[in-house]
Amino acid sequence: MDDLADATWGRELDDLFLRIGHRFGRADLRRRMRDYVRALLGPVGRKNGWQLAEHAGHRTPDGLQRLLNGATWNADDVRDDLQTYVADKLGEADGVLILDDTGFVKKGTTSAGVQRQYSGTAGRTENCQIGVFAAFVTTRGRALVDRELYLPKSWTDDRERCRAAKVPDERGFATKPELARVMVLRALASPLPNAWVTADAAYGQEWRFRRMLEETAVGYVLAVPKSQPVPRFGRIDYLFSQAPGEAWEQRSCGDGAKGPRVYDWAAVQLPVIEDFDGERPTRRRWALARRSISRPDQIAYYLAYAPVGTGVDRLVRVAGRRWAIEECFQAAKNECGLDQYEVRRYVGWMRHTTLAMLAHAFLAATAADAAAKGDAETVPPWFRSPWQKSAGSW
Repeated sequence: MDDLADATWGRELDDLFLRIGHRFGRADLRRRMRDYVRALLGPVGRKNGWQLAEHAGHRTPDGLQRLLNGATWNADDVRDDLQTYVADKLGEADGVLILDDTGFVKKGTTSAGVQRQYSGTAGRTENCQIGVFAAFVTTRGRALVDRELYLPKSWTDDRERCRAAKVPDERGFATKPELARVMVLRALASPLPNAWVTADAAYGQEWRFRRMLEETAVGYVLAVPKSQPVPRFGRIDYLFSQAPGEAWEQRSCGDGAKGPRVYDWAAVQLPVIEDFDGERPTRRRWALARRSISRPDQIAYYLAYAPVGTGVDRLVRVAGRRWAIEECFQAAKNECGLDQYEVRRYVGWMRHTTLAMLAHAFLAATAADAAAKGDAETVPPWFRSPWQKSAGSW
């Protein structure tokens, strides 16, 4: 990095610290917060307490540990500032909010929320913590914007164990979709321009989650299992097994590492539910299916809700945005130490995760600024469909 780029990086980082500095009541806390975030962004091999402290020039990690565990500041306030920052740097009117969870493998039994449970990150049952996250994505970039620690019933039913891990007394059991619902409502109250929500089938199959999005007039494209019932049509896989060959069309759902991600897609607009939608609805529900071209037996299914007049191409692109949160997880863990914390208490997890998200958002904003100053990004044309569909029929 040359001197000019280094100076620009430093100015941008100082601007970010100015945004959140008022959340830390004392000068020493502000200094520790800046040291911690700079160390998370720095060339530190393993971002644990000692190595972060060494990078920051501290003799021991005690000061940084106090920042995470004992100091007085509210991680939720910093999260709110983070969402404003991401809205300013990456915001566009058609932004997509993505919900997903990721695992943090941990030893022992005292870390808040830890138990043997399935981790999609590891692909198996592990002794781990699970965090539910929200990411915001536009054509300008992507960043993590919210987080909640999942607490299994083995924790919430044991209040003494929760108190030992500094879990707030008001924090009871909540499923992952319930945590996602809370984060969506927070995002809608923030400056983030959320036009769409997408998530995998663990969230999409929850009708309360879908209904909440409909009641708040937010569009969604949510993955669902093949057994998902569709009103008046039965299972969603049966619905698409009846689709004519002409209903399947090749469409790109966005660029991947190897270029456009092209699949066979079919879509049908579902009948109006008058009890929910009224006589003249402004939004309509859809069912979609995505079929692998090379392996046609592999089919994924979606339910969608969108303003009247929305085309299938737009729904397909929103569905394709879901993978952006996986890229956020990978970058935040590899570059910002999201999973390399050494805290056991609930408050420490929330604080470290928030500051790691802040560091990741800074990288995303820096990349977006660099792209804006360079050549315009080339966007491949989307496939246009001549296939005409009317309400409820192909």
